[in-house]
Amino acid sequence: MSARTSGISPQRECRWCRYSIEIISSMRFAISLLMVLAIVSSIGTIIKQNEPYTNYVNKFGPFWAENFRVLGLFSVYSSGWFLAILGFLMISTVLCVFRNAPKIIADIRNWRDDICEGSLRSFDFQAEFISFVPRSEILTRVRKYIERRGYRSLVRERDGATFLAAKIGTVNKIGYLFIHIAIVIIFFGGVLDSDLLIRAQIFLFDKTLIQDNQVIPEISKNHRLSSENPTFRGHAFIPEGGHSSTAILNFHDGALIQELPFSIELKKFHVDYYSTGVPKLFSSDIVLANSLDGKSLHATIKVNEPFHYKGVTIYQSSFEDGGSKLRLIGYPMTGPKHTSFDVLGEVGDTIKLTNMLSAKRNALDYSIELSDFRSFNVESVPNASEGRAAPSVKKHSLRADLSQYFGSGAPSFLYKDFRNVGPSVQYKIRDRTGQEREYHNYMSPILLEDGQYVFMSGVRDVPDARFQYLRIPADAEMSVKQWMLLRAALSDEKARTEAVRRFVLESLPAAGSEQNFHAELLQSAKRELDLFAGAVAAVEGRQPAGGLQAITDFITTYVPITQQASAAHIFHRILYSTVWHLWQVAREGEGLPLAQLSPDNSRFIHVAINALSDHFLYAAPVFLQLNSFDQIQASVFQLTRSPGKKIVYFGGFLLVLGIFSMFYIRERRLWLLVKVRKHGGSSVLMASSTTRHALDFNREFERMKEEIAVLVETK
Repeated sequence: MSARTSGISPQRECRWCRYSIEIISSMRFAISLLMVLAIVSSIGTIIKQNEPYTNYVNKFGPFWAENFRVLGLFSVYSSGWFLAILGFLMISTVLCVFRNAPKIIADIRNWRDDICEGSLRSFDFQAEFISFVPRSEILTRVRKYIERRGYRSLVRERDGATFLAAKIGTVNKIGYLFIHIAIVIIFFGGVLDSDLLIRAQIFLFDKTLIQDNQVIPEISKNHRLSSENPTFRGHAFIPEGGHSSTAILNFHDGALIQELPFSIELKKFHVDYYSTGVPKLFSSDIVLANSLDGKSLHATIKVNEPFHYKGVTIYQSSFEDGGSKLRLIGYPMTGPKHTSFDVLGEVGDTIKLTNMLSAKRNALDYSIELSDFRSFNVESVPNASEGRAAPSVKKHSLRADLSQYFGSGAPSFLYKDFRNVGPSVQYKIRDRTGQEREYHNYMSPILLEDGQYVFMSGVRDVPDARFQYLRIPADAEMSVKQWMLLRAALSDEKARTEAVRRFVLESLPAAGSEQNFHAELLQSAKRELDLFAGAVAAVEGRQPAGGLQAITDFITTYVPITQQASAAHIFHRILYSTVWHLWQVAREGEGLPLAQLSPDNSRFIHVAINALSDHFLYAAPVFLQLNSFDQIQASVFQLTRSPGKKIVYFGGFLLVLGIFSMFYIRERRLWLLVKVRKHGGSSVLMASSTTRHALDFNREFERMKEEIAVLVETK
């Protein structure tokens, strides 16, 4: 007897009900549901689940993002239609068990002792012996033999003959029930640990989601779940020295506050890194205080080593900055001012810029949001000892002709090694319209392949984009002061005019008969420096661009294409010399001695020109350099109460047991029919069957046949 694949056919007058139950309980219905679940689960794998809605709008566009949201594709596994499919699958599975369990149990208990002699002779595995041993002795010997092999047996007298039925491995049919029952148990345990109970509390107790940023102690009760909540999965952010008695549960487009039956205090956070900068080990020393009696318990939580307390499991999830105190130095990035100013704050603070910037801008229109701090950064940077990296292959352009004289501002991908480049700070600058750009600045200068130290400052417009870095050359004091002085001088009309005048005097010390050429050189050099400074437009009718791009636009517009390469070489010489004199003018204005021509200063000017060109794309009113810090670490804990976990484990055990019994245990049955012969002696008819035919069963039957033949003393 085998399990049925068709559905239950209840004897009811309602034809529609009878047909519906038969369909739902059928195997083809269950298989169809499994196929649907496989398809929708693949959608949930392809589309990242439970991301902020703005991320989906940016990726798919407003139209498709809204349609996908309505269909529940951004939270497939908790959507109503997905749970409905699971529910129907569980109902089908339960009905399937209900339908087949009695038949399977009856089949296991059945000895099949009603098989007639003709049927036994038709078996593939059968043999017959003639013996003169008494019939009772034959049965005793054979029964002991098969019981030693693990068979259970039953002997009955039938029609003047003795019938022996034996079986082994019938438990494999239990595997069918175990697998189906395990699916139902795992589903039930999964439901207990899902958000269905939280949905029920929201519906029954009028709980509402938090949609904006609020201070946790000030959040009202209708946003909070009781500490008796049977199941939850949330996280808690705790800085060193801080404590928390709540967890945050992210739920769809909002959040809920989960009260805990205890409070967690983070005493100390520990972290260790691999040489590549990847965290090797991080752990937290915590103190747990019982909310009822105030008793405390010290514990250490490590990755993959959670701690269990009051029915709640605490995991070390990750770590972040916990509000480190930062001291930064700000430098104006626009206008002729270069005076620095101090910026003090903690990670997470929003700071209004004071009125220390260019007079052309209102500093109060900008705010700084300190978003992150890292004391350890392992980056892949050029190794100065291995020489300058080979230039990357690029499409040839006039700007490339200009850039080759000053070095590329793009990162190189050759001769790199990993090393710690020191602390960094990440912040956002937001204007009065709400537009923001994010910046990532390193505290210490980084040595490049050409021997020049530079301060790296990254910028990006979109949170998911990669940072594009501005490389500001470090001066002899390992600071950005000289470059900032040069940048301010570039924005000063008088300083540019004086620098051009000195350049012309140096190039043509005696005017004389070359007075006309003197005036032309003065005009050309002034135009080029103004173009580079973004003071004038390269092409009439356009906005001033500034940097090497402005010079490129001017050459491509006004110089014949056959002469553009040579013009780029001339412009390079003029630009380098005028910027050198501009630096001297700026230093004189600050009462500093003139810079001497040297390889270090020459390299500084080359890198400075690149940085001056790129800073027009940097588009920041200020540059913030990290001066010092007091680091405060924070742990992110995941807190779960999972009553269904043990149920799921039990279901998993049943599932493994069922699969093992179905695939690795074979049902085998043996029958012996012993009859008295008319001419004396007894005839012994032996037959055997198995659920799965295999070569090893053939060998087993032949061995049993030979051994039983010896036992009955065949003649």
